[in-house]
Amino acid sequence: MFTGIIKDTGRVQDISEDCLVIRTESNLLGRLWLGASVAIDGICLTVTGLNQASFSVQIMPETIRRTNLRHLQGGDQVNLELPATPESFLAGHIVQGHIDGTARVMEIVADGNSHRLKFEVAPSLARYIVSKGSIAVNGVSLTVIDGGESYFTVGVVPHTWISTMFHRLKIGDFANIEVDVLAKYVEKIMNH
Repeated sequence: MFTGIIKDTGRVQDISEDCLVIRTESNLLGRLWLGASVAIDGICLTVTGLNQASFSVQIMPETIRRTNLRHLQGGDQVNLELPATPESFLAGHIVQGHIDGTARVMEIVADGNSHRLKFEVAPSLARYIVSKGSIAVNGVSLTVIDGGESYFTVGVVPHTWISTMFHRLKIGDFANIEVDVLAKYVEKIMNH
């Protein structure tokens, strides 16, 4: 479990169909071990290799199909987060690291001291997205401003804009989306 509060970033050093290597200068490396979980752009993955400058994770075909990993290239910046502990300050929301799909950036607008982002999302995911609800975008816990049948908007404050990979997003980029798991459970219960 994660909180969606991003404190570290890294860069893609290498990516293949079954392995991803992330280079980072953050102190996160000293807190990893083989077999540890780490969220990369919101995707919960297992550390399979580790050295003083980078770590690697293995990737399953389902992960490639469901996430933005197929769009990443060497040098791309990614958000990194370690799992929450019982002592963690839960400042975001409960983020599982289980990506539901991707959303395409449609619009990036400066809005006072922040940025407003509009994403195109599949209707099958849009039904779980509500105004003022929680959503994780590339692992970042955000509040939905508005949601429609095939889009949603979020606001990003300056600190988050600069300290995550958001400032590198461009129109047409794909981001990983994790909708609020509670909505999916409620739907399943109501359908039975």
